Amino acid sequence: MDAKTFDKSKLPSRHVTEGPERAPHRSYYYAMGLTRHQIHQPFVGVATCWNEAAPCNIALMRQAQAVKKGVAAANGTPREFCTITVTDGIAMGHQGMRASLPSREVIADSVELTMRGHAYDALVGLAGCDKSLPGMMMAMVRLNVPSIFIYGGSILPGSFRGRPVTIQDVFEAVGQHSVGKFSDEDLDELEHIACPSAGACGAQFTANTMATVSEGIGLALPYSAGAPAPYEIRDAFCAAAGEKIMELVRRNIRPRDIVTRKALENAAAVVSASGGSTNAALHLPAIAHECGIKFDLFDVAEVFKRTPYIADLKPGGKYVAKDMFEVGGIPLLMKTLLDHGYMHGDCLTVTGRTIAENLASVKWNPDQDVVYAADKPITTNGGVVGLRGNLAPDGAIVKVAGMSNLKFTGPARCFDGEEACFDAVKNKKYKEGEVLVIRYEGPRGGPGMREMLATTAALYGQGMGGKMALITDGRFSGATRGFCIGHVGPEAAVGGPIALLQDGDIITIDAEAGTIDVKLDDKEFERRRTAWKPREHNFTSGYLWKYAQGVGPAVNGAVTHPGGKAERQSYADI
Repeated sequence: MDAKTFDKSKLPSRHVTEGPERAPHRSYYYAMGLTRHQIHQPFVGVATCWNEAAPCNIALMRQAQAVKKGVAAANGTPREFCTITVTDGIAMGHQGMRASLPSREVIADSVELTMRGHAYDALVGLAGCDKSLPGMMMAMVRLNVPSIFIYGGSILPGSFRGRPVTIQDVFEAVGQHSVGKFSDEDLDELEHIACPSAGACGAQFTANTMATVSEGIGLALPYSAGAPAPYEIRDAFCAAAGEKIMELVRRNIRPRDIVTRKALENAAAVVSASGGSTNAALHLPAIAHECGIKFDLFDVAEVFKRTPYIADLKPGGKYVAKDMFEVGGIPLLMKTLLDHGYMHGDCLTVTGRTIAENLASVKWNPDQDVVYAADKPITTNGGVVGLRGNLAPDGAIVKVAGMSNLKFTGPARCFDGEEACFDAVKNKKYKEGEVLVIRYEGPRGGPGMREMLATTAALYGQGMGGKMALITDGRFSGATRGFCIGHVGPEAAVGGPIALLQDGDIITIDAEAGTIDVKLDDKEFERRRTAWKPREHNFTSGYLWKYAQGVGPAVNGAVTHPGGKAERQSYADI
C-alpha cells in the first residue's frame, strides 16, 4: 500500500493530515518525529490495557511494539495509546470489585474518545484481563473502523507439590484455611508459586472465555488467542495483526461486517462448548448492543442449551488454556463444532475469509483428551445454562460444567451485600442445604455488579460445593464452581423478586429444566412488594454514582448508552 497513491479522501485521518488548513496538526506529528510520508499514510490506533496492576496486563507493552512493526511494514502509521484496566483478581472480595464491570464501559468509552479525538483510521486492540476484552471489542464495533483484537495471552500454571495449580486454588485454599485444612505455611507456599509468569488467569475463567469468543466471533486471527503470554510466538501473532489491519483498511472490512447475529451465536457456542464464564452472558449482549443487534441473555442461553460441552478445562475440568493451545488451540474446538453443525461457517472474519475457510485445513487431533469431538461430548448440554422463573423473570445464569447434580431445593438465607455473606461463610454461620442469597449487588444496586468469588471459593474450600446453593443479582467469577446462580433479574435495587425474599422461603433451582422459583404465590409477593422500600447505597458522587444513574439491566448486558440502534452516523463514516 503506497501512501502516495492511497486515497485518504474517505478515511477519518484526512481531517488531521490533509490540506493547507491542517498545517498546525501536521506540525505536532513532525514534533514527534514522523516523516511527511508517515503523516500521509493511514493512521492505526494501537490501544493497549498495559499497566502494573496484575500479570494479565504486564506483557501488553511488549506485544504492542510488535503490532506497530507489523503496521509500519505494511505502510501504515501506528499510534499507540493506553487505557485503564481493573483487574478482578486484585479487586476481588472488597469494595474494589465495584469498579470492575464499570471499567468495561470506561475502556470502551476511552478508546472511542481517543480514536475520535485524533481521527485514527483503524484499530488494533490488545487486552489481558476480564473486562478489558469485551470493553475493547465493544469499542471496535462501536467505532466500526477496520479492527483486529489481540489477547495478551494466559498465564502458565504453577506447580504445588507435584500438581498444577491456578489462582482458583489459592482462593479455595482460603476456605480450607478457615476450617483448619490448610496451615499458614501451606497457604504461604501456595501463594508464592500459583502465578509463575505474565498472563491472565490460566483456566477457562472470564479472560480466557472472552479470548475464545474473540476467535469464535471473528475479530481475532486464528490461534492468536490461545498462546500463553510468555510464548515468543505471541510477537509473531501481533506483527501479523499489524500487517493484516492494513489489508482490512484497503478492503474496507469493518467490525459490523464481521459481528452479525450468526457471529454472536458462534461466540455463544464456543463459550458453551468450552465451559466458559457466566460473564459472557453479560458481555455478548453488550457487544451486540454496540452493533444495534438485539441479543440478550435469553438469546445467549438458547445457544447454550443446544451446544455440547466438549473442552475439559478448569474450573470444572482438568486442563488450562495452555494445554488446549498445545493440542490444536481454539481452532480445534471450533472445527469439531463446525463439522457437527454447531457453528455458522459462512461468517466473515478479520482474515478476510470465512470461519469455514479459516478452518478448512484444521485436522482433528486424536492424540489428546483436552477437547472432545462434538459428537462425543463430555455432556450433551452446554457448560452454562440460562434460568427463568418467578424468582428471576428477567433471567439468571449458572455454570454447570463439571457438576453432577443439576437440581437443588432449600430454604433461603438472605444477605444484603456480599460482606455479610462472606462473614457468615468464614465463620460457618450457615446450615448445610440452605440457599444463600446475596442481593443489592446488581448493576444499579451495588453499584457495579460485583463478583462473588471470595465467598463461593471459601464455601467450596470448606467442602460445601455440592451441599449448598448461592444466588445473587451480582456476578460470579469464571473461577466460581458449585451451584451458584448469578445475574438474577430484575435486581433487588429496582424491587425485583430477589428483594422480597425472606429467610426460610423455599427456593427450587432446576438447571435441567432451566427454572428458578420460590414457593410464594402472587398474593404474597404483592403483599411484600407493598411493604418493600428501596435501599440506598453510599455512592452519592463520582463515577460509581454516574454509573448507577444510567446502567441498564443485566439481561441486556448492563449497558449505559442507547447503542448502535440509535446511531445516526458511525465514527468510521465521519
